[in-house]
Amino acid sequence: MDATLLHTVADGVATIVISHPAKRNAMTAAMWRALPELVAGLADDPAVRVLVLTGAGPTFCAGADISSLTGDAAEPGHATAATAAGSAVDTGAADPRALAVAAEEALAAFPKPTLAAIRGFCVGGGSQLAAACDLRFAEEGASFGVTPARLGIVYPASSTRRLASLVGPAWAKYLLFSAELIGAETALRAGFLNELLPAGQLDKRVAEFTRILASRSQLTQAAAKEFTDGRTDRDAHWEDQAAGSEDTAEGVAAFLERRAPRFTWTP
Repeated sequence: MDATLLHTVADGVATIVISHPAKRNAMTAAMWRALPELVAGLADDPAVRVLVLTGAGPTFCAGADISSLTGDAAEPGHATAATAAGSAVDTGAADPRALAVAAEEALAAFPKPTLAAIRGFCVGGGSQLAAACDLRFAEEGASFGVTPARLGIVYPASSTRRLASLVGPAWAKYLLFSAELIGAETALRAGFLNELLPAGQLDKRVAEFTRILASRSQLTQAAAKEFTDGRTDRDAHWEDQAAGSEDTAEGVAAFLERRAPRFTWTP
């Protein structure tokens, strides 16, 4: 199968699948470039309430595929990588971080809940994409690494801050200084993962949890996402949104009537 990004939308959940099985789902230049536009289109789709990012087969993403970039590595904005031993690190090019950072920021800016469903290697650019999601669920046996120190590359400031906000300064330094891979249990303990599932249970749990997310108030979720991501200057905006919405009244009525709420506010 060619390297590509697949996507589906069903029951309010959009799923993007990183598909490049021959290279452990390493991202080609075309895939890095395509991701922001794909994410923007899904953000504008009123049928989408949750976004899931995952990898085809037994691997999430091993970073960036260096072989797809050697022909035009001089072009600014290319990220390149070595994917030996399941790891991937960005190197080369006039601006080696631009493509990965653009994709990462597009995911982080998605206005609805995002969840990375992780199996196998989640390394280099793969960890960068997973960290940009709101939540991360993984299957036992997954491996994680932030590997620019293997090639002397400066990890982007925005990516470093995002990593530190997830795992704290001590773990961020551990990962960035050493470029060592850590197992899923360590990633859970460090705070990188929200949930760690037994083998064979990841898909079931992700489907169950995204159904829950899709049933909740998008007003609550959108405000909470902004506030937890550091936007603390929009209290008045969200108060206005709440005042003009029927979600609160509907939520209370549904609770009292012991039925599922029918929330109507949309971003």
